[in-house]
This record gives sequence, C-alpha cells and structure tokens, in this order.
Amino acid sequence: MAELAQALSRAVSTVVAGKDQQVRTAVTVLLAGGHLLVEDVPGVGKTMLAKALAAAMDTAVRRVQFTPDLLPSDITGVSVFNQETRTFEFRPGAVFANVVIGDEINRASPKTQSALLEAMEEGQVTADGTTRALPRPFMVIATQNPIEMEGTYPLPEAQRDRFMARLSMGYPTADAEVTMLSSHGEHRPLRDLRPVTDAGTVEHAIEAIRHLHAGEAVQRYVVELVRGTRASTALRLGASPRAGLHLLRAARARAAVEGRDHVLPDDVQALAVPVLAHRVLPAAGGAGDAAEIIDHVVRQVPVLGVAGSRSGR
Repeated sequence: MAELAQALSRAVSTVVAGKDQQVRTAVTVLLAGGHLLVEDVPGVGKTMLAKALAAAMDTAVRRVQFTPDLLPSDITGVSVFNQETRTFEFRPGAVFANVVIGDEINRASPKTQSALLEAMEEGQVTADGTTRALPRPFMVIATQNPIEMEGTYPLPEAQRDRFMARLSMGYPTADAEVTMLSSHGEHRPLRDLRPVTDAGTVEHAIEAIRHLHAGEAVQRYVVELVRGTRASTALRLGASPRAGLHLLRAARARAAVEGRDHVLPDDVQALAVPVLAHRVLPAAGGAGDAAEIIDHVVRQVPVLGVAGSRSGR
C-alpha cells in the first residue's frame, strides 16, 4: 500500500509541484474510498490537482463544469425515447465514471448539487425510478471558490458532510512561481503524465485498508474528538456521526500509506482538520475559523490507553 501511495504521490507531484502535503492528503482520501473537496481562490491549481490525480490512474474519468444552468439529469443521467426501437434508453450522466471531477461545484444551483448526494454516499444513482450501481472505485473530486466569490451558492450541510476531506491549495512560494513562469509553454506535465496504477488495484487497496486494525482505544479517541466539536461553545454545529466514520477511514488509509498495519492517534490527529473543519459551523461572533477551532479541540481531548502516541498534543 505504501508503494502504491508513493507512486501516486510522485506522479501527481510532477504536475502539482511544491504542494506535497496537499498531494498526500488527496492520495490518502483516494485510498480511504472517500471524496475530496478542494477549496481556494481561482488560479491556484485546484483543478490541476484533481486532473493529475485522475490521470495517475488508468480509470474512467469525467469532468463536469458546474454552471447555474446545469441540470440534475446531466449528473445522474436520463431516459430518452428511441424512435427506432420504440423504447426508452438510459443515457448515463457524468457520475458514471471512476473519478468525477466537479469543477466549481458551488456555481451550480443547490438542486443540481444535491444530485450528487446518493452517488457519493451509496455509490449508486436512482433515475426514472431505476437504481443503477456506479463503477468502483468511485471518487468525486470537487473544486469550489470561496462563497464570497460572485455567482456562487454555498454547499448545503448534507453535501459538505459527504466529502471525506477538504483542503486548500494556497498560493505557491516565490521560487515555485518563478519556476512556473519560466517553464510555461515549454512542457506540459499533465499531458505527459502516465498512469501508475489501475482501477482494480486501487479498489483492492481500498478494500484492504477498510480492514486495517484500529484498536478500541483509537476508536474511542475518534468518538471523543467528534463529541468534542459538539460540546464546543465556539461552534454552533458540531461534527456528525458520519464525520467520525470518515475520520477513522482516513486514519486507516494514512496508517497504510505510512507502512503500518495499525492505526495510531497520530493518524487521527493529522487528519482531524481536513476531515472535520468543513462540516462544522463556527458560532456567530466567535473567534477563530473552523480549522483553528478543530485544532483547539484536538489539543483539548486527551489520548488515553494507546502506546506510542504523542502526549504533547
């Protein structure tokens, strides 16, 4: 598993340079069988990260440009009457792929955004009264601009909760930006990227990681962190039970990526902010953003009964 993660990370990093932490998080979410939300201002490489991760796998990929006029049927599919056969034929929508890149998801209407809910949670879609399974593995990588940007709709809480993790790209360093300017037009790393794995290998890894050992003490630690967000006076909406499930799955994937056969509290702590911060809502007039509040909760919740964990958090 560690070799697969390293191969994917190296491949993606040839396209998205200088963003090692973001690449590692994206690969971890993939191997955890989750969905990824990439949020940041325009032009910092959100879509490039999604494209590079998809290109590193020999899988079916669909890209959807979310716009205000996009319809739910464009996502899920629709039955169309065939005049020649006199029957209805189903035309699959954009979700019928292993990797779905949803570009600027918060520019679509809430109704269209909600078309992804069943697909992301259950790996299937129901259209025209018929339920159809989606290819496996199935991952949605959605990008969005901050909600203050013109022409955007905030993602509903239920939609945000389906994403295992959220990350921000951030601006590149000065050196990375100079390199980008000097090499622009000379080569196109995304075009030259070759797959390093396939759908079957990724699906096998996801299934194996689901059974990675996580002791009772680690599971209880996850529960206490999630409950800590609900008890925090700095938040008006804490993390859901689904958040705990996603946090443990992501921690299992991180342990596998690190070459271990068991989960440590360190894995949980490292992923607490990307997995939990986008699900919670800070209290009105409170100090600090969601990420800072989650980090504070992590520092406050003790780690008990697990050898080898960091006690200094």
